[in-house]
Amino acid sequence: MSFETILYQIDNSILTITLNRPDKLNAMTPILLRELKEAFEQANNDQVVRVVILTGAGRGFCAGADLAAASELMMRGGFSYEENLNATYNPLILTMQNLQKPIIAAVNGVAAGAGMSLTLACDIRIAAESASFLQAFVKIGLVPDSGSTWMLPRLIGLTKALELMLTGKKVTAQEALELGFVNQVVPDAELSATVQQMAQLFAVAPTKTIGLIKQAVNFAATSSLEDAMKNEARLQDAAGKSADHMEGVAAFLEKRPAAFKGE
Repeated sequence: MSFETILYQIDNSILTITLNRPDKLNAMTPILLRELKEAFEQANNDQVVRVVILTGAGRGFCAGADLAAASELMMRGGFSYEENLNATYNPLILTMQNLQKPIIAAVNGVAAGAGMSLTLACDIRIAAESASFLQAFVKIGLVPDSGSTWMLPRLIGLTKALELMLTGKKVTAQEALELGFVNQVVPDAELSATVQQMAQLFAVAPTKTIGLIKQAVNFAATSSLEDAMKNEARLQDAAGKSADHMEGVAAFLEKRPAAFKGE
């Protein structure tokens, strides 16, 4: 499958998806949104892929929606934000949340608006020191979307999430680390190597189990303790029947490193 606005590269079970509109700070258009969703769907179905890195080409991660493209659509008349979100942004975020493989965001430069939402939908966020995050919606008279109102409060708490959304304040990488929605901050020159190092850990991990862990955590976010534990038991049964579980137990008993195959 070929793409116009993203790069899709696999190396040793590590898939790197690069937003590739550097002249526009990788701002999102309908084509990019469609291609990004297709890329994650392809990754989910590709048994070779065991971890995904999401990053941006050039000096920014993603500036959010391409306002010039959106303005053009509005000028034609009949444009509906609700219909647009339900048809493009929301399915993409859900596809990322439901991906049965880990996603690492390698955040270079700015991640604004829905571009910040993309990072929140990833499982791990590693930022360059020059990276910044911005809930920019209020700056143009819009409500945070693409899952931001659900994801950000769960990561940093309601008080701070509201502050960022109501003010549109730019957050530095170090501030994001202190708030708790970034896992690591590294010098710009070390971003790629640091992300690759983590991706290599996931590339030899029990991939099926990681997918089940993601399912368990996402389910528990909106469930009672009782329901969460019932779901854990169901997913544990599935994990317990996996080849990687058998390999993990055998490796432990034989005192050797496990050779997981993601099955």
